[in-house]
Amino acid sequence: MFPFKKNIILDRDSNRNLYLQICDQIIGFIKSGKLPPSTRLPGTRKLAEDLNIHRKTVIAAYDELIAQGWIKTVPAKGTFVSNTLPIIKTQNFSKTINEVYKNDKSNFSFHKRPYLYRKPNTVYKKEILRIDDGVPDNRLAPIDEIAKTYRNITQKTYHKSLLGYRSIYGNDELRNALVSYLNQTRGLHIDKDNILITRGSQMGIYLASQLLLHKKKNIIIGTTNYMTADNTFQEAGGILHQVPVDKNGLDTVAIENVCKNKTIDVVYTTSHHHHPTTVTLSAERRMHLLELAKQYRFAIIEDDYDYDFHYSHAPILPLASNDYSGNVIYIGGFTKIIAPAMRIGYLIAPKDFVDEAARLRRIIDRQGDTLLEQTLAKMIINGDVQRHCNKVLKIYKERRDLFCSLFKEKLGDYFDFDIPNGGMAIWVRLHQKYHWDDVVKIAEQHNLVLNHEWKRYDNDNSRHNGIRIGFASLNKEEAREFVDRMAKVFDSLNEETL
Repeated sequence: MFPFKKNIILDRDSNRNLYLQICDQIIGFIKSGKLPPSTRLPGTRKLAEDLNIHRKTVIAAYDELIAQGWIKTVPAKGTFVSNTLPIIKTQNFSKTINEVYKNDKSNFSFHKRPYLYRKPNTVYKKEILRIDDGVPDNRLAPIDEIAKTYRNITQKTYHKSLLGYRSIYGNDELRNALVSYLNQTRGLHIDKDNILITRGSQMGIYLASQLLLHKKKNIIIGTTNYMTADNTFQEAGGILHQVPVDKNGLDTVAIENVCKNKTIDVVYTTSHHHHPTTVTLSAERRMHLLELAKQYRFAIIEDDYDYDFHYSHAPILPLASNDYSGNVIYIGGFTKIIAPAMRIGYLIAPKDFVDEAARLRRIIDRQGDTLLEQTLAKMIINGDVQRHCNKVLKIYKERRDLFCSLFKEKLGDYFDFDIPNGGMAIWVRLHQKYHWDDVVKIAEQHNLVLNHEWKRYDNDNSRHNGIRIGFASLNKEEAREFVDRMAKVFDSLNEETL
């Protein structure tokens, strides 16, 4: 007889009823082969005594199992596992039900993508200082304004329609709000039909690449480039061609030379603050790139991930603001302005491309978060987003100035860097006498976690020794603490070389 008393474990603190817990576990025993077809089950009185529960609970469990077809009762004989179920090889009784269902390895084949493998995010102890590659400070997010606006929307009866299926293009009010917002702040010339709302800018990059790069189409990227974008292009089947990046951004003369020798379908650029080096694509190269796109009929994916954060002067308007030929796909979002969890972005393009992207988006994500999109629309209309942006712009500029000053003062003997005109990170090049693997290892001894994937910045294996170090998410005390710990790291490295 199967040892029910030993194997059925009931959690009286669980929200799931006890009779359903019994059902779940008996079904598990049947599926795992522990209870083969025609196996006799203990009577309800006996099982109730073994489990120390009321008999009615067992009766309810058996009734549910009978209704689902797992067991059946034979008058004057007892209750049995249904004899119509398939026979499954019996599992080892020594294993618990959780161990039976703990599957680390799939029993089927599937396509693996090694280029997407990364170490999972880790929650670090308070004393450990983790340095990112340029993300906003979540502590500054306008959570009160978001909560107030969201609450007001959900309390309105007529907004209950937002809970149903809505447009695959995104919330209409948000699209209309973005027309005014982007035309005013980015110098665009768009209407609602040019906008597709996405779950962050990454979805926009994915949709665009799937439509543009099928059948091994060619895309030009920088020799240093945003790694996730590269992965997305590779996933779409694109063939990547690298061109140099210097202090003026992508080398458009090099792009022209490539175009003369092969058919180029797409050029990807982070024109405002190149990722990862933070340089800005010059006005001259912007105009050259637009002319090349018109001449050679390729698409430009313009990823404008942090347009709003420019400190030295007014930001240069995006390529999309001067696109009169329909070549630019402009992608942006609100994760950098507000917080990474605000997964709302947009894809701006000619209407026919937006229509096709919306159809594709439908099969991977039917629609976005309509309530959150409505919230953001109200915050744009009410000026909350603009006020928050102006507020954090001043804070991030102060943090940049302090961070760069401290970095130059205490770490200038080990790094070269230029003060960025905007963005949330600095691009630092470690002197060649040092190696990042050693720096990262020693840093951990000082409770300082740096980017373990520093090699991802070296796409062309040029050994430039550069990485991005984010400053926006560090307040003044944390910035000082980071620089002090880094100074100790190099003290330790220098002592090891003596």
